[in-house]
Amino acid sequence: SRAIRDAARRYGTIFQTGLQQRSDWRFRFACELAINGYLGRIHTVQVAAPGPHYKPVYKGPLDAQPVPPGLDWDMWLGPAPHAAYNPGRVAWPDWYLIWDYCAGFIVNWGVHHLDIALWGCPLLGQEPFEVQCTAAYRDEGFTDNVDGWHATFRYAGGLKMVYSDEGRQKIGCRFIGDEGWVHADRSGIWAEPESLLKARPAPGDVRLHESAHHQADFLAAVRSGCAPVADADAGHKASYLGMVADIAARVGRPLRWDPERERFAGDAEADRMLGRPERSPWRL
Repeated sequence: SRAIRDAARRYGTIFQTGLQQRSDWRFRFACELAINGYLGRIHTVQVAAPGPHYKPVYKGPLDAQPVPPGLDWDMWLGPAPHAAYNPGRVAWPDWYLIWDYCAGFIVNWGVHHLDIALWGCPLLGQEPFEVQCTAAYRDEGFTDNVDGWHATFRYAGGLKMVYSDEGRQKIGCRFIGDEGWVHADRSGIWAEPESLLKARPAPGDVRLHESAHHQADFLAAVRSGCAPVADADAGHKASYLGMVADIAARVGRPLRWDPERERFAGDAEADRMLGRPERSPWRL
């Protein structure tokens, strides 16, 4: 995500990240309530994403099998370590659950709701934080990446984000302030007090980019040269929040994140886990 973000900045590329929830009015409205103080001071953000209920579907043998006609297996593997072809590596959701090919639901589903957290509470991606995370890891067939997880991000000013799989919190993103809360997911929006859902923008309120259709918003950005609703930087930040939580679980200790350097503070082992070896000839 960092390479894509940097390239988009360097070449002035119009890049629309697949964070399509930004094109759903419910998420935009929840974020505008949060960012404009309708909830009072935001002290907690709760984020939950699907994870553990996704199970591998392939139940066959794990030995090498013939590559199907028309599949360029070497290209499919790309920079991942070489491995013999097996249907269990390409089945869905199996390949999503294999560390060599995917960081797992802690990043690849979580990125959607983490992005909403950042959209409504930008400080989550602007200030240093400490993150602690516990996680369980898969061990069925080829699958070996994260299963369930529970992470807490703490910021110097008292702001906290709790991020977990859906078994521990309601799926979606909830902003909690001194004067109320709002929760949005793909099925609806809720608030306490409920009257918040009838709030209308006041003069001087921050208005977030309004997009009614994600693909149409991208085409409009190409025509106008303006940024789309979900640019490369948005995708980058939302992705690394899930990644640093996973790394904290893997090293088994609290980590401190420096958003300016995009590195961990004083932890070379954790820093090394921000990248992976790339199989030749692939390079970023």
